[in-house]
Amino acid sequence: MCRLMGYVSPKRISFPDLVGDGFSDFVSLSSIHCDGWGISTVDQSGQDIHLERRVEAAGQSASFNSTLAKNLADGALLHLRWATKGLAVSKDNTHPFIYGEYSFIHNGSIIPPDSFSAFIAPKFVSRIVGETDSERYFYLVMTEVEKLGLVAGIKSALAIIKDHGQTTSLNCMLMNREYFITVSEHNSVRKPEWAPDDYYEIKYLPTPEGVLFASSGWNQPGWKSLDNHNLAVVNRSTFEIEVFAL
Repeated sequence: MCRLMGYVSPKRISFPDLVGDGFSDFVSLSSIHCDGWGISTVDQSGQDIHLERRVEAAGQSASFNSTLAKNLADGALLHLRWATKGLAVSKDNTHPFIYGEYSFIHNGSIIPPDSFSAFIAPKFVSRIVGETDSERYFYLVMTEVEKLGLVAGIKSALAIIKDHGQTTSLNCMLMNREYFITVSEHNSVRKPEWAPDDYYEIKYLPTPEGVLFASSGWNQPGWKSLDNHNLAVVNRSTFEIEVFAL
């Protein structure tokens, strides 16, 4: 299980500057979600597509704060990993995952991790380097998006996974130069035993400085909830948010 955060903004900015004082509360979630962290930036111009990943807890990482401070972008994803049981703590298994101008992060488990691999296009199968269900989820999404388009492709990928595997959560964020997409699709009954009922909830905050989406578990006053079984698409040119039922 993991924690997710992403933003798009009309200007180049960092996560700490956009989120503000509450950002340290989000980082503190790495005391549990401690098996790695990663950030990807995808500028709308396409001139800055960048990936940094570390196999260590964000809150104890010597490079975490400096890496985020220097990665100024008008769109970025941040992931705090808590490894699914049986999957190695390694750089190859650490999110985000990138293909071309697409970047992806996931929170949840799909059991077994390769239950839907037969539906991934061969050209994407050859790119898989880790063991995770999350990386395979990403390349299934890429397979379906190339065939059907963005929203229809994501919906198709979700349906395939649910038909062929058992899931706790398929919550994810996907970003390219034009759109920032967040999926809220989870089964709260399958949350960790210790976790609060809203563990899988995703919230968002539209502001004049950008649009933020993030996992729960930290101080989020004024944030709105993205209801379960919904997908939100942010247009990076207009910053309009459109929500689709899954």
